[in-house]
Amino acid sequence: MSFKDIFKKSFLEGFASSEITTVTIVAALVVACLLALYIFFVYRVVTRKTFYSKSFNITLAGVTVITAALILTMQSSVVLSLGMVGALSIVRFRTAIKDPMDLMFLFWSISVGIICGAGLAQVAVILSVVVTLGILILDRMPVAKAPMILVVNAKQFEAEAAVVDIVKQHAKSYHIKSRNLTETSLDLVLELRTDKGGELVRAVMGLQAVTSASLMSHDGEVTF
Repeated sequence: MSFKDIFKKSFLEGFASSEITTVTIVAALVVACLLALYIFFVYRVVTRKTFYSKSFNITLAGVTVITAALILTMQSSVVLSLGMVGALSIVRFRTAIKDPMDLMFLFWSISVGIICGAGLAQVAVILSVVVTLGILILDRMPVAKAPMILVVNAKQFEAEAAVVDIVKQHAKSYHIKSRNLTETSLDLVLELRTDKGGELVRAVMGLQAVTSASLMSHDGEVTF
């Protein structure tokens, strides 16, 4: 047998299909489905209700199972796997990720699908437990309290000094974000930190020139 025949034989054997039993396929997909349901439940519990999207959560579960099926298919044939890589490379996703946590859950779903498809179910289970513990622990860690926004509408321009004096008495710190002046009114927006929100609003409304006062809180990012 010549070197050419030996090289040709080894090359073809390298691209030979490997047999995957039905039991292996079913077991991998069952584990992937169970972990997909687990990710679905964790996302529903952890995600804030304001940003929760049921359709995105269903997508996370579906991505896990589909990815596991793709990995199982790629294991059966190297040639088929190369074709799938080429086919999937033309897919473009243009859905914007609104919350950074969604990006983490998306990678988590894809990773679990790949690991289950590779037949390493125990790794996928351990990964899911570790990620869940990490999310819960980091979410419970104390962070700086977000500042509040005070919006004041007044009929006189001179009301700003009186509003600022009251804010100094009831707030730990404050910063004037904007002033909007018209011929007949003053709109004042202040960012402040206070534990006496009710007293502050009542004191501001006690001013004769003030027509309305609103104190709002938010769950956005905190600037240190």
